[in-house]
Amino acid sequence: MPKAQRNFFKLNSYLQNNYLILREIKHFRKIAILAVISSFLAASFEGVSIGFLLSFLQNLTTPDQPIQTGISWVDTILASNALPLSPLYRISLLILLSTWMRATFNYFSGIYTESAQLHLADRLHKQIFEQLQAFRLSYFAQTRSGELINTITTEIERIKQAFSGMAFVFTRVMTVCVYFVVMFLISWQLSIISVLIFLLIAVGLSTLNKRVRETSFGISQANSQFTATAVEFINGIRTIQAFGTQEFERQRFYKASNDQLNAAIKVAKAWTIVKPIAEGIATTVLISLILLSFTKLTLPVASLLTFFFVLVRVIPNIQDINGTVAFLSTLQGSSENIKAILQTNDKPYLKNGKFKFQSLKRSIDLVSVDFGYTADNLVLHNITLTIERGKTTALVGASGAGKTTLADLIPRFYDPIQGQILIDGIDSQKLEINSLRQRMAIVSQDTFIFNTSVRENIAYGTSGASQAEIRAAAKLANALEFIEQMPEGFETRLGDRGVRLSGGQRQRIAIARALLRDPEILILDEATSALDSVSERLIQESIEKLAVGRTVIAIAHRLSTIAKADKVVVLEQGRIVEQGSYQELLEMKGKLWKYHQMQNESGSLG
Repeated sequence: MPKAQRNFFKLNSYLQNNYLILREIKHFRKIAILAVISSFLAASFEGVSIGFLLSFLQNLTTPDQPIQTGISWVDTILASNALPLSPLYRISLLILLSTWMRATFNYFSGIYTESAQLHLADRLHKQIFEQLQAFRLSYFAQTRSGELINTITTEIERIKQAFSGMAFVFTRVMTVCVYFVVMFLISWQLSIISVLIFLLIAVGLSTLNKRVRETSFGISQANSQFTATAVEFINGIRTIQAFGTQEFERQRFYKASNDQLNAAIKVAKAWTIVKPIAEGIATTVLISLILLSFTKLTLPVASLLTFFFVLVRVIPNIQDINGTVAFLSTLQGSSENIKAILQTNDKPYLKNGKFKFQSLKRSIDLVSVDFGYTADNLVLHNITLTIERGKTTALVGASGAGKTTLADLIPRFYDPIQGQILIDGIDSQKLEINSLRQRMAIVSQDTFIFNTSVRENIAYGTSGASQAEIRAAAKLANALEFIEQMPEGFETRLGDRGVRLSGGQRQRIAIARALLRDPEILILDEATSALDSVSERLIQESIEKLAVGRTVIAIAHRLSTIAKADKVVVLEQGRIVEQGSYQELLEMKGKLWKYHQMQNESGSLG
């Protein structure tokens, strides 16, 4: 591949990697422009102060000659006899004034840059949140939560550092440009030699920066793995202790931590070598130029002193630029991770409909529905089922029969691969999704309790509920007694995932939440499973109160809980094998009758 073409691809890659930041700047353009202007003015006053410094040195070395800055109005002030101070003092005041102006604009530059990077992080946080809100559940089934947490925390923090680094490089580049302008005005010969040498240094260091970029992807991967492992350890601590697998988890955690450490050290070794090499080369260049200027060129002492004063200030700035560019290269992996999650063309989005769902008038009809989490592995086959308004439809079957999957299609957690789900004859995919879900409530065996108060947990999803309504819902759910016994009653915080509650108490909070919502359609997903007989009886009573007058889809764990159902649907390997009333199916002595016999012997379906 020709060199020009390789350079084009490198430039294109660099722009692609920084496109994420450049794309977002337009949303806080005013702040970014103020940061640029402040940096430009700070760099300009740096040049002005150096110009005055040259005049100051000229006055010291040749006091008999009048001070000449090249700016007519400044020269007039310096030459004026009307002012009490001598020209030397006047030029000193101008140096101090320009220095403080530069410091002031540097302050504003820092403020606006910090504000811009905070706005950047805020926008990325919100964009990722909106992405996560819009995904189908299938995305979360295939992605580890720890990796998502790592992206929304660590990776965005690293992107903030990238923006800060880019702003730093921009500021330093402008300052260096001002320095070079001053140097050219003093001696174009020395300046050309300096520029050529620094360009050669930049070309050499670009190879090192390429190595740094390549190592940066490893640290992002290691950080994601570490966060995922840590989150799984915390969330699964009960299971870990129950199975005595602390040593296994220790080895897994230590490996993830060691991988993160090794990746970070590898990146550190790659980018920290850039600055020392640049420093060594720069010092060599400086000594060589000093020798050259004294032996080959004849410049006034003041000009020569000013030139090397500027050059001495240029070198650390160039070193800082090289070091920061190398550091920015370590952040390319973070940029890629964030771009990957924000990319829209490869994500499973829920398609929202346009029609607002008002209420269920007739029925929910599943027509020849096929569904699978992947297209080549179907979980449900040719499901045709009518769920009538105001009646209870129970789903029965062994574990893995497809009961929960079928129920998940009703609120559109997933959509069919083939077939339709009609709600009063309208395809559910044409309905506005939240208007449909707001008329539903789901009580499952895995109830999620938020780390907030009892009151806020019950009122979750029902804005504007009064304390009296929350209390009435808790009472109907048989939850009021244990709530009032808690230290702060309805204001008691329930801990992470409701750790302060028993399984039965969590279920009753969930039922109270559903009662307060007053849903038309109620989905009960084995809500009484894995509970003791007392809790099961209380929850069954609560469910019976909740189900009155509603359209209920109940997944049965114990057949006794659905004996009064209007329709029982028996599933086996994702297919409907029987449907009818409970008594009718028992009389047929088919699959339900076998389950009935098995449960009487063992106590549950499994």
